[in-house]
Amino acid sequence: MNKDNKQQLVTEMHDCLTRSKAIFLADFRGMNVGQATTLRNELRGISVEYRVFKNTLLDLAAKGTDFECITPFLSGPTAIAITYDDPVGTAKVLSKFAKDPLGKFVLKAGALSGKLLDAKQIQYLADLPSREVLIAKMLGSMQAPATNFVGVLAALPGSLVRVLDAIRAQKENTQ
Repeated sequence: MNKDNKQQLVTEMHDCLTRSKAIFLADFRGMNVGQATTLRNELRGISVEYRVFKNTLLDLAAKGTDFECITPFLSGPTAIAITYDDPVGTAKVLSKFAKDPLGKFVLKAGALSGKLLDAKQIQYLADLPSREVLIAKMLGSMQAPATNFVGVLAALPGSLVRVLDAIRAQKENTQ
């Protein structure tokens, strides 16, 4: 690969990193072709770019982006997963593969909006509910006060009717 090709790859990766919300680095040593294909297909299904990239070129591409913090983790075989939409979904898929008892896929680090994440923090991110579930919970929380208020307003006339009925029954019993 000549210098022009390398410069073009660095420029493309720099553009990808500039547009991305989160990236995750992993050591993929020991994965067989079937496992790697399965991982790539799952990540492609959620619109995640998964690449094996030369560490020195990735280091150059990260300069001037929010992801400069990954530089210390660029050693050994490194695969990078770049997400433009949902970092939680990406973390879920990667964590699932990292839990393999044979330990062939190891998460090194990640970065979310310029903040460095270690493997434990990536696992916490993976344990979060999906975006849709969080939105549904938030909407439910927003609707609860209005629903409770309507319930209280509806209960007032019913309570008044029961009190008046009790007074009527009490007056009938005293006569």
